[in-house]
Amino acid sequence: MADEPDLAGLEAARARLYAELSGVGDFRRGALSAVFRKCGKPNCRCARPGERGHGPQWNWTRWAGGKTVTTHPRPGPELGKAQREAAEWARFRSLTGQIEQVNEAICEARPPLAEPGAMAPVSQGQKRGGSARTSPRRSRRRRQPR
Repeated sequence: MADEPDLAGLEAARARLYAELSGVGDFRRGALSAVFRKCGKPNCRCARPGERGHGPQWNWTRWAGGKTVTTHPRPGPELGKAQREAAEWARFRSLTGQIEQVNEAICEARPPLAEPGAMAPVSQGQKRGGSARTSPRRSRRRRQPR
């Protein structure tokens, strides 16, 4: 038990993560990747052994409307913006994963408390809710099979 963090320490860690999460900038869900392609011409430099090919061509891939959507940001400001947004997405995912872990530890560490207005356990033979009389709703009669 000495190696487990205390509840106050876990709550402080969660508060720090929330503060860091508020500093996350613009992001887009998806992945940015560089792709190299060979053109297929036998005399081209990309046909040489060990050559990666032409490129890189940048692909921004994301899931939208039930389909995979790929766009191709151009090198320059458009690519720089996409790289910043991809980095912020990775940062956002990392922070939310850490928050999830800390919250799980807080839930495990927090002792159960009796909630105000919580019902006492029902003893055997007692009905829950309502009065001792029968319920105002009656069950339907079943039709006789023909």
